[in-house]
Amino acid sequence: MSDSTDVLVIGGGAAGLAAALILGRSRRSVLVVDAGEPRNAPAAGVHNYLGREGIAPGDLVRTGRDEVAQYGVRVTAGRIVAASAGPVTDGDPVGFTLTLDSGATVSARRVVVASGAVDVLPDVPGLAEQWGRGVVHCPFCHGWEVRDRRIGVLVTTPFGAHQTHMWRALSEHVTVFADGPDRLTDADLAGFRARGVDVVTERVVSVDSVDGVLSGVTLADGSTVALDAVAAAGSVEARVAGLEGVGVLAVDQVMNDFRIGSAVPVGPTGATDVPGVWAAGNVASPMATVAVSAAAGTTAGAAVHGDLIQADLAAAMALADAR
Repeated sequence: MSDSTDVLVIGGGAAGLAAALILGRSRRSVLVVDAGEPRNAPAAGVHNYLGREGIAPGDLVRTGRDEVAQYGVRVTAGRIVAASAGPVTDGDPVGFTLTLDSGATVSARRVVVASGAVDVLPDVPGLAEQWGRGVVHCPFCHGWEVRDRRIGVLVTTPFGAHQTHMWRALSEHVTVFADGPDRLTDADLAGFRARGVDVVTERVVSVDSVDGVLSGVTLADGSTVALDAVAAAGSVEARVAGLEGVGVLAVDQVMNDFRIGSAVPVGPTGATDVPGVWAAGNVASPMATVAVSAAAGTTAGAAVHGDLIQADLAAAMALADAR
């Protein structure tokens, strides 16, 4: 099976559907290919999205799909496994051919990559099972829900002290679990003392749950600490598998000489280094919230439409000159 469309959007989350919406409303033919693996699937609700506060992630996607369908946008399940690009003439790519895991191929004039990212979590038994529920990573996304509770912060990066103070702003009952004494400076410890944050330097060997509810952590010496939530930070890796053939690659994201993940480099409108390809959402901005990702998708979609207008105009002018 083969298909042809103006724009192929890879990823059907907030960024991808927002791009599809503005393109569909501009009367562009759009196909969204969605692998069905949203980063926020474990979360109970989407937060800091004005007008949609607390909506379940799945409900937001279903609503978005209904909205884009009104404008002729098609959504199909699948993932991209291979991609190739035609030649570029005067800055305008002839087009792209993308292969889905079903074996179907899609030809597109432009591509928006909104495939998101995946969290690579600290290797602590029991942590992954509670991810998005008892184990949280973002105080803006989950802080209100664990306010005034007993929060344990796993310090596994050089930014642990800053993250701890963000959680301390939400609760007076915060305990830091440092992965070794070298993780914290004297200044960090002084700040914790000043703010009433407890510090445990014994290594956490498991995150514990009772009947599916987080109950605390177990330390290397066998002791346990009762908690209501655990805050943990991992690396955030862009999902770009299958796009190597067109040159869309993720690069390391480094902060203060520490690698925090990977992302696709983009310009202000989401344009990548590959002519004809834009990227939006967590694949390009790992720390973007759902609302920010949706805004990036809208920006990228508008830019794609503008780019196609220029290509259509150039083609029309060339045809007119040839007459």
